[in-house]
Amino acid sequence: MEDRTRAHNIGRTHHESTRWYAPKVLPAEGSPNVVYVVLDDVGYSDLRCFGSDIETPNFDSLAEQGLRYSNFHTTTLCSPTRACLLTGRNHHAVGMRYLANVDMGWPSGRGAITPHAATIAEMLKDKGYSTFAVGKWHLAPTEDANAAGPFDQWPLGRGFERFYGFMNGGTNHFYPELVEDNRLVSAPKTPEEGYHLSEDLVDQAIQMLSNQISLTPDKPFFMHLCFGAGHFPHQAPRHMIDKYRGRFDHGWDEERVRRLTKQKASGLVGADVELPPSNAGVAKWEEVDADEKAVALRFQETYAAFLDYTDAQFGRLLEFLDRTGRRENTLIVLISDNGASVDCGPEGTTNVLRWFNQLPESASDNLAQIDEIGGPSSYANYPWGWAQASNTPLKLYKSYTHGGGVRDPLIVSWPKRIADKGGIRHQFHHVTDITPTVLEICGVSAPETYRGLSQLPIHGVSFAYSFDAAEMPTRKQTQYFEMYGHRSIWHKGWKAVTRHLPGSSFETEQWELYHLDRDFSELRDLAANEPEKLQELKERWWAEAGKYDVMPLDDSDNLFKPNPKPGSVRGRNRYVYYPPISTIPAEAAPLTQDVSHSISVDIEIDDGCPDGAILTAGNLHGGYGLFVAEKRLQYAYNYCGDYTYLVADRPLQPGRHSVKFVFEKTGTLSGDGSLFIDDVKVAAAPIPRVLLRTSLAPLTLGSATQPPLTPKLSGVSAFDGRVRRVIYELGMDREMVPDTLDVD
Repeated sequence: MEDRTRAHNIGRTHHESTRWYAPKVLPAEGSPNVVYVVLDDVGYSDLRCFGSDIETPNFDSLAEQGLRYSNFHTTTLCSPTRACLLTGRNHHAVGMRYLANVDMGWPSGRGAITPHAATIAEMLKDKGYSTFAVGKWHLAPTEDANAAGPFDQWPLGRGFERFYGFMNGGTNHFYPELVEDNRLVSAPKTPEEGYHLSEDLVDQAIQMLSNQISLTPDKPFFMHLCFGAGHFPHQAPRHMIDKYRGRFDHGWDEERVRRLTKQKASGLVGADVELPPSNAGVAKWEEVDADEKAVALRFQETYAAFLDYTDAQFGRLLEFLDRTGRRENTLIVLISDNGASVDCGPEGTTNVLRWFNQLPESASDNLAQIDEIGGPSSYANYPWGWAQASNTPLKLYKSYTHGGGVRDPLIVSWPKRIADKGGIRHQFHHVTDITPTVLEICGVSAPETYRGLSQLPIHGVSFAYSFDAAEMPTRKQTQYFEMYGHRSIWHKGWKAVTRHLPGSSFETEQWELYHLDRDFSELRDLAANEPEKLQELKERWWAEAGKYDVMPLDDSDNLFKPNPKPGSVRGRNRYVYYPPISTIPAEAAPLTQDVSHSISVDIEIDDGCPDGAILTAGNLHGGYGLFVAEKRLQYAYNYCGDYTYLVADRPLQPGRHSVKFVFEKTGTLSGDGSLFIDDVKVAAAPIPRVLLRTSLAPLTLGSATQPPLTPKLSGVSAFDGRVRRVIYELGMDREMVPDTLDVD
């Protein structure tokens, strides 16, 4: 309600009254536009300006006009890094110790950002900025990322005025699960029409900015632009993949050497920096057999194409900023959210769902699908050897708190303000430091209260001082790290780090000690030589952990287990859906894994009985579905490419029918399936293996999720009858998965 006390006088008529208008809230004159560009699982050396030969001219142009930071760090995982980036606070303190996919039951691990930590979007919007989010979000509980919400942790609930992108950690770039503002939408084109998500995201970003600049030119903007590259699935247009054929034939060992040589020549790292030994599980390139090399090369060619194509799309946004005269006073901050990923087996995979189910990779299967890698029917991630090369010259990978997990590229471009164009900065800084830097530049103070709630203090330290001071010592003093029980701490140039083994004691594990200022690649462990320094840092880690709500340490498995949270949408035993209904994300769909259950569907068929999907949970890579093919009701279970079918012994007739699938659990991850039409059993067969993680794709009612679950649905999508109601009923015989699994 308007504050009427602000008006000078309200009389009986306008002749006796004084008009009053609320002043516009605008930032200080000259305030810059701000763009955060977040890459995903891109290793320290993957951009050309950080050492690779992958063509990234547009990302590199930011470095040419701005600054590269050689000593920038993240949290080692995507959701936590993004929470730090948007709030300027440490991830445990704001409730995002792990992924948005999981509520761990601790205040530090709710899978959402506490309202006691306002985001940079909320802070800038209140100061007159337009705010936009495009691309990956992954900061709302994923079971809430459905058409019914709740929406309080969606982008529009956390300070953004517009959003276009995807809510989960990854999505198929040819068949994405898209959200516009607060509603689920379909992609505007098909892969056959040339669709790829990276292009779509930039199209949407340009449109948002075009509207803003044209209609409210006096307002600056903040855009949070988060690409999918290079998170799995690695997917790119075929011509881009072909562009990289043969470029990596020298193998991953030589690739590391070449990248380090370039890093030294550019001044990014010192001339004395050496490569650490290969990480465990990475074969020497010369010992990989010819077939495996062929597949490994295609995986890397695809990854390079994915990053190159993303760079080209980003270039269109830069061209737009140039064309509209906005580039000069736009602060662009580009990061990767963590190091390169080993979210698969050492050989790579064409189907990441196998990794989620801890199924062994098949070199022969990968070879048979080599020409599909990177395309719409592939859900690929590359081998460990290429991830190791991506992280040159650092140890380990994403998820670990050694350098390969937490040390990442950072580029800052602001043509109007940064004079040392092409400069390199070596001060230690952390992702929590980016938002306080922007606040300082924009002249905005973080509020002590926001929407009536007290606010956590900003934990990060502005690095705006470094724009003009290449040699000034860092103003950062200390930064802790923790993930999966892996821990480390940096303090005044020293780093203590431990790699935790799931299920082992947190008290007896071995810590390593590095003088990071003199040992970039964590090569010389000084723990035995400097026991007092190590003990000091270990004690400091515990102090920081207490300060930022890290406890309790928790190494339980939260990625692979299907145990539903009490009281959640997935904790129910009965679900009733009334189509037409939006697709249901996998995390919000009924948890049918390894439990007796039934799926009952009321359908109506007009004359004839054309083929089509009644429902599918999953797609080509794994899942299940009820459908009609050759006029017969059928059920398919796709066990990562191995199919079990139940086919009705009679055709479906026109009219209304009740059809049902029943699964009776007979053992761990196995059971018997039956099909019914109007309570008459029409098919039965054992289902010898079911997946623990059924699918990464959504549940779709009345049509087929793409790419199709089974070849029987190729070229067929919607059911041409009517699906009136769908009822899932789950039994009580689920086996709860132990808390701790060795997923190392």
